[in-house]
Amino acid sequence: MDWNLPFSPGVRRVITAAAVVSLGLMWVADIALLHMAGPPTPPPTWLPVFVTGPLAALALPGTRFSPPLPLRAAGVAVISATLTFVCLFVPQTGTNYGYLEAFALVFLIVRVLAETQPVRTAAWTVAALVVSALTLSLRARTLGTLVAGSYTLTVLLSLGIATGCAIRALEARRERAVRDVRQAERLALARDLHDLVAHHVTGIIVQANAARTVHASAPEKVQPALEAIARSGTETLESMRRLVRVLREDDHEPLRPGDLLSELAGLVAEFTRHRPEAPAARFEATAAARTSGFSPEAETSVHRVVQEALTNVHRHAPGERVTVRLDAAPDWLYVTVTNGTPHRLPGGPAGGRSGFGLIGLRERVEALDGTFWAGATGPGQWEVRAGLPRSLTDGRPVR
Repeated sequence: MDWNLPFSPGVRRVITAAAVVSLGLMWVADIALLHMAGPPTPPPTWLPVFVTGPLAALALPGTRFSPPLPLRAAGVAVISATLTFVCLFVPQTGTNYGYLEAFALVFLIVRVLAETQPVRTAAWTVAALVVSALTLSLRARTLGTLVAGSYTLTVLLSLGIATGCAIRALEARRERAVRDVRQAERLALARDLHDLVAHHVTGIIVQANAARTVHASAPEKVQPALEAIARSGTETLESMRRLVRVLREDDHEPLRPGDLLSELAGLVAEFTRHRPEAPAARFEATAAARTSGFSPEAETSVHRVVQEALTNVHRHAPGERVTVRLDAAPDWLYVTVTNGTPHRLPGGPAGGRSGFGLIGLRERVEALDGTFWAGATGPGQWEVRAGLPRSLTDGRPVR
């Protein structure tokens, strides 16, 4: 059963198991009551047990071949209401609400409220389910049973609607938090790129003025200056393309790219100083990474990845070993942060369960046409990997 609710996989498994057990118990109760009624039993008595009840339960899980959830829920509501209408006119012995059917309708209400978009579709689907559930009490044959059944169904429906609305609000809050993190990361990236573009444009202006100055006295120097201007313009355009749909905050101090190796070494050293009782963190850089040049965008993004990864390790695996590795390929720059996971997880695995920091890293890296991955690589080990295109090699643009 796939609920697709905004919970972690472990919580979803618990919810699924509880739903399966409760629905199974309701079906057992239906069969027991049907058996106690004794033969012969007319169709209105056993139809909720073997037809509408199982149909309502089967409408809860979704597969790739299933109709959309609102369509499944509306179909169950129509079938249930039709059976209730039949029970009003066909003689029957005893009373059988269909406990499996009633609980499945409540669960459908919870799931429709939690997942269905837009709100209008969720509203009319839930309305149909509520009407069909409330009319179940009309299958009773005595006034006392009718009143008791209506009261019980009203309480169950109220709890189901409240639960569904709460889950929907939780998901909306999570989506807002994700959007805020992504927007903040885009703004930070925009600030970085703003400074890089300003640097390139300043260089273009200086080179253009120099070419105009030497035009009369040394015409042979004009051609190299124009080529340098063309290269700078190309680099500027590449940076400007990454600014599409990215906003910039004017009241934030701009970030300046620096020496990547020294910055990463400083981050690792500072991280080690804050963990005096833990093993010292290691920083490794391959020969290719030490002898190559990278674009400032890639350098600042790698710095941000390592910074966020070390923050997550300090929060979730404070006593474990940590290794930061920097590597370079002909066209790519790779950074990997590996750490162990504690024997007892203090609230979540290394790297965190909320994932908002990792969402921001993914947004930044993918905005630069890079790749990002974070997760467990084996028993007791967590890893964060990022790959970024190298637009510079040995200080010269890659063509």
